[in-house]
Amino acid sequence: MRKTAKVPAAVVAASGLVGGYGVARWTRKRPLGGVALAAAGAVAAYEWNRQAGPRAAAGLTVAYVAAFAGSHPLAKKLGAWPAVFTVAGGVAAASWAVTRRAEGTRT
Repeated sequence: MRKTAKVPAAVVAASGLVGGYGVARWTRKRPLGGVALAAAGAVAAYEWNRQAGPRAAAGLTVAYVAAFAGSHPLAKKLGAWPAVFTVAGGVAAASWAVTRRAEGTRT
C-alpha cells in the first residue's frame, strides 16, 4: 500500500485565498476566482472537520470567509496583494493552531 503525502489544511486555505484572488485578477473573471476560492475552502473545511471536529471546522470556515471579506477594505489601506497575503497568513496561522491543538488531544 502506497502512502500519499498530505497537504496541510492551513496551506490549502491560504492557497485558496491567494489563488482565488490571483485567478480573478489574471483572468479578469471574478466568478472564476470565486470558484477557486470556494473549492479550496471546501477542501480545507473537510480537513478541518476530519482533524479537529465540526465545531472547529465551522469556526475556521467562518474565519476563511471573514478573511476573504476583510481583505477588501484592508486592500484600500495596504494594497491588494499585501492584503491578500495578510489575511491568508492569518487564516493559515489559525488553522495550524486549531488543528495542532486537536492532534495533541488525540490518544
